[in-house]
Amino acid sequence: MLRRASSLLATLTAIFALALHPAAAQQAEDAQPPAHTQPFPNLGQGETREEVIASFEQAPHLQRGLPVREMMEQRRRLDAALGAIAPPRPGVVDAYIVSIALDSDPVFAREAREAALVLSARYDGAGRSLVLAGPDGVRDDAPHGSIRSLLLSLGHIAEIMDPGEDVLVLYTTSHGVKLGLSYHYGDTGYGILSPARLKSVFDELGIERRLLILSACFSGVFVPVLAGPETAILTAAAAERASFGCDPENDWTFFGDALINRALRRPQPLREAAHEASRTIAKWESERRLLASLPQSMIGAGAERWLSELEANMPRTASAPVGRPAVGE
Repeated sequence: MLRRASSLLATLTAIFALALHPAAAQQAEDAQPPAHTQPFPNLGQGETREEVIASFEQAPHLQRGLPVREMMEQRRRLDAALGAIAPPRPGVVDAYIVSIALDSDPVFAREAREAALVLSARYDGAGRSLVLAGPDGVRDDAPHGSIRSLLLSLGHIAEIMDPGEDVLVLYTTSHGVKLGLSYHYGDTGYGILSPARLKSVFDELGIERRLLILSACFSGVFVPVLAGPETAILTAAAAERASFGCDPENDWTFFGDALINRALRRPQPLREAAHEASRTIAKWESERRLLASLPQSMIGAGAERWLSELEANMPRTASAPVGRPAVGE
């Protein structure tokens, strides 16, 4: 009862604050994310299952009914964000951080924004961090996440970074399917980012040193395709398992809360953080009688070496978790 009263008081306080500041109220209204009201279209082509899968592996990306002015605004936002990314520092292992929400459900935008802050603080990514995320109910200040904006961002970073020294840190958060990551923005954007397509992009751009953290159901499908000596990859679930906590009103998914909001805020190596997050998630799932998501992690031998350099200067003091936890405690 006390918790409910506190929640009501916080809500009323927010309402009164908005009433006193019409500009803030308008900004909050403008930042409401679009709802999914129409079904996801069939993006596969062909009649056989093999032909449909082959089509999805090419990462189809569809936009329909998007106003031209919105296209222009998104182009301006992306150009400005990419233009602000700093060049590398010779002799330093620089982390280039991309945190992207591929779905317009606002939990993903909130998670992507905060994940960028945590990863930037951990890996000294100030000036080299990029958020691609849509409205989260309060803010709409970043280029929106999509397959196209992600690939263009990776291409721009590849042109800037020193491939023999620097590292790409990629955090994705979205729904997932057994063919890859789902891109779904309101009723205007649809697509699938497959493991094969993401690998081909990395190969094309020459990005070998990469820390990939993928938060989505079935995200384990990326591990066998993208794992390698210079890659560290962590996923929210095994290839055949769902992950949890992606309700639109949440601030975090289970995986994002356990790994980003908790384990990676502490001064511990990535491998230990991944194990801690897996234990936390297993506890939450067991308490709720959910089928275990089985988060995956694989760190190549070369990645172990550059991770030790990258993490040598991470903050020595843990920061406190923020936002509403993925589960009540």
